[in-house]
Amino acid sequence: MNITAEFRNMASTLAKIYNMPVISDITFPPFNKKGSAKSYAFMAMALEDNAGGVSYVLADDEHEAEYNSLQADRFIGQPPEKFAAQFGLSNPVDDMIGLAAINAICQHVMRKFPERIDFVTDSLGLMDIQEGENVGMVGFFRPLLKHVDRAGGKLVIIEKNPGLVEMNPEHNITLDPAELEACTKVLITNTTILNNTIDEILSHCARADYISVLGPTAGYFPDPLFKKGVHSVGGRYIKDGRQVIQAISEGRRWGNATEKLCFQKDSYTSLI
Repeated sequence: MNITAEFRNMASTLAKIYNMPVISDITFPPFNKKGSAKSYAFMAMALEDNAGGVSYVLADDEHEAEYNSLQADRFIGQPPEKFAAQFGLSNPVDDMIGLAAINAICQHVMRKFPERIDFVTDSLGLMDIQEGENVGMVGFFRPLLKHVDRAGGKLVIIEKNPGLVEMNPEHNITLDPAELEACTKVLITNTTILNNTIDEILSHCARADYISVLGPTAGYFPDPLFKKGVHSVGGRYIKDGRQVIQAISEGRRWGNATEKLCFQKDSYTSLI
């Protein structure tokens, strides 16, 4: 079973075990064409208990009309598991909404068990990168570059976008995920979950001593990833879903509406 199917199953199981509130609000930012100054953004949904789920807007230009047709009243009052069930079934707009719904479902459950969530540990620090160590980064995420540079790691960046290779000749960027086979530490951005490349990426990480998935849209329980050999997941816990929606709607940062969360395989106890 691939990882997106594992996420669908996890969300369905959680929705059956726990009393899941319906969606109370949702926001979709303006669509940005590829190559625009801001070619990605976040959408978000909130449940009636104010739990929230966020997702990247990664749909290609060919899906612009479908994206622009989304209306909030189609979602408000609906159970989030209805949309989580569409995640990973090849439509990028459905995948975007599905990931937000999976995050919202998991965050609802996290609110019931806050003692199970690590709000302190820095997931990047867990990598313990050594000088000269071969490090793979999947997804060009600039904030991580300084961390690897400070540690003295030898970095290779795996990307799907050929334009980033040409625009950043100072960095070792490649389109070939097989380059990860020489890496002992691998940082994977959460976009690989959304674009359904995570299984292929992990197939090239057999040599890695430590694999971490991270990003602001990693607001879920890590069970599907831990089953596949990932060691830690770092994301965001949404304290105030309605505040995040308002911030996204106004083009502002999320501020104190969220805080970091971290799950480590060695100390994780599943709630499923």
